[in-house]
Amino acid sequence: MTKKKVLLGMSGGIDSTVSALLLIEQGYEVVGVTFRTYDSMKDSCIAKEKGCCTIDSIMEAKQNAERMGFEHHIVDFREPFRRCVIQNFIDEYMSGRTPNPCVLCNSTIKWGEMLKLADEMGCDYIATGHYARIAERDGHFYLRTAADTKKDQTYFLWMLTDEQLRRTIFPLGDYTKDQVREIARSHGYEKLAVKRESQEICFIPDDDYRTFLRANVPDYEEHVRPGEYVDAAGKVLGHHEGYVNYTIGQRKGLGIALGHPAYITHIDADTNRITLGTNEDMYASELTFQPSVSRYDDIPASELRAKVRYRSQAVPVQKIDEGRLVFASPVWGITPGQSVVIYHNDLVVGGGIIL
Repeated sequence: MTKKKVLLGMSGGIDSTVSALLLIEQGYEVVGVTFRTYDSMKDSCIAKEKGCCTIDSIMEAKQNAERMGFEHHIVDFREPFRRCVIQNFIDEYMSGRTPNPCVLCNSTIKWGEMLKLADEMGCDYIATGHYARIAERDGHFYLRTAADTKKDQTYFLWMLTDEQLRRTIFPLGDYTKDQVREIARSHGYEKLAVKRESQEICFIPDDDYRTFLRANVPDYEEHVRPGEYVDAAGKVLGHHEGYVNYTIGQRKGLGIALGHPAYITHIDADTNRITLGTNEDMYASELTFQPSVSRYDDIPASELRAKVRYRSQAVPVQKIDEGRLVFASPVWGITPGQSVVIYHNDLVVGGGIIL
């Protein structure tokens, strides 16, 4: 039987490298590709092990591919990345929302552009080092949570379509992170097994999105000015440095003392007002969202769960209808701009951007 050809997205890190090892062991013909998505001249980006925008990470991916004996390509995706991902990031923050750029990047760049490249190269599938699985039900393909629940990344992948999943392989879906590290060690990649993982947004490697916005928004100072902190009744409590500098749920760095812990519960970009409340005020039982994936219409709401943050637990759903979702119990930190992802058992059956 002819070996299937797979285009593997490689970052130079442990997950994509072990994915390559597993694919080769399974008999696939692997072609590696590393994306050039953003150039940053900040010291933290240039420094080793500080994000996927570095020259080091690109060259490590290339060297790992050469070591394993398969071809590797470096592809310039900076223009579509800036147009789709970075511009959305800027627009959302300037509108008072908190975006999740990885969700959009996965669907438009890592899958959208990568599948086009796979077709050009005659590849049957694409693969990445994400911790997720795929299940087929009645001829349709669904995201399925990873075996390692602590590393599961389906929250970032919910926008992937049936057709995209049909041609996707997740080599790490059935493995835990510890098992992946052991595979790396056993194949002589000891440095990767102990390498620190980046937790930052790739185009903001120093994790300072405020400085990024200041540098990339024309007439930034005209749009971002000091404004008022208020309570739920509208009473002025103090002043802040401009709404884009804050996010829902933020408690530290507010520059105000109220005698008790204060949390940001609402941001109004139009009035430049930020509402403060207590931790209890951070809980809510419902949200509205713009559905993009909806495969739950025939599933009783009581069988569904939903999560509103990557690190949060999925919470049972009471009702879902026309972009309104009611939880069976209050959840903390519902944030406009973030994703709500809906699960039926271990399958992703829906998702949307929180309004």
